[in-house]
Amino acid sequence: MGAPPAAAVWGRAEQQDFRSRVRGALLGTALGDVLGAPLDQPALEGAAPAEPAEALPGHQLTPAYGRVGAVTAATQLALFTVDGLIRAQVRRDTGAWHPPTDVHRAYLRWAATQRDWGPDERRKEDGWLAREEWLYSRRGASQALLLGLGNDVMGTLDKPKNPDATGAEAATRSAPFGLLVGWEPQLVLQLAVECAVQTHGSPEAYLAAGAYAVIVHALARGESLDAAVQRALALLAARPGHPPVADALKHALGAVRQGMPNAARVGELVDDGGAVGALSAAVYCALVGEDIRHGLGLAVHHGGPSAQVGALCGGLLGALHGETALPPAWVVELEGRATILELADDFAMEMTQGAALHGPGGSSPGWLARYPRA
Repeated sequence: MGAPPAAAVWGRAEQQDFRSRVRGALLGTALGDVLGAPLDQPALEGAAPAEPAEALPGHQLTPAYGRVGAVTAATQLALFTVDGLIRAQVRRDTGAWHPPTDVHRAYLRWAATQRDWGPDERRKEDGWLAREEWLYSRRGASQALLLGLGNDVMGTLDKPKNPDATGAEAATRSAPFGLLVGWEPQLVLQLAVECAVQTHGSPEAYLAAGAYAVIVHALARGESLDAAVQRALALLAARPGHPPVADALKHALGAVRQGMPNAARVGELVDDGGAVGALSAAVYCALVGEDIRHGLGLAVHHGGPSAQVGALCGGLLGALHGETALPPAWVVELEGRATILELADDFAMEMTQGAALHGPGGSSPGWLARYPRA
């Protein structure tokens, strides 16, 4: 894919706003994931699903995977997406520029966390994120993820992995592509699609991931959610296989005018729980939520894939409002919060001040230890 244009000069206020939106998108993704995980886990274990009333008040999180605030594979992969994007920027100094390859390498590092007992300190090329022990917990990764990343062969648009996989897992890890605010929207869409087909080869799944990235991109640039969806619809129009995704987004916009939001309406949008329905429901909940608590509550109480819809909705609301709008009582309970914030700040620093960290004339040894060029 072509290289993006050179980044504009960032002022102090712009840098602070951008960092808040990056933090918001990653923390919001994790919070939606965490809220939905307890509702999904009983279904995965064959037990009766939890009643919505158990989590709806939103004053405290409920346990999943043996602890409060536990994230799923959706958040894990979103973090490794960020890691791959930073590594792509760093490797660009060597003359190599193919972000899908760098993101794929990051996904393979995540796949290792699903097989290994813990970090291998001998692999210096892994960088710092793959040495975070808490990420080695297995949290409901789907077969499409495990099979798609089960070997070193990278799926491409010509030869996608799992061509029948329609799940939302590729979309839930795609918010970081939208945080590339210096890129043009069509390049964001292309990159998200090229990385989605590494595990999900159905047009519905990879175009939903691309559309989601474009929506986050517009929000991170300060646009409204409605305008962001319209931008995604315009870019989807040129893509083969786009009608199901475009129709679902239009359905979400239309549902806003159909009265008070409720679980039944969200469930109708979720439909069969694939990527298209999850995206539609997440957009709807972000549009109609009275605040972030209300929007995320709607996003996880519908009988479908709660963690996935919650993660998608949380990423939208976080990118739209920034980190300070997120409920602090939830944020403090979040598993891996320190890692998420550290990675978010590294991403914001790389995107705004990367030239001061590495380049042909010299590089920070500390930065290259965190994000090796290897």
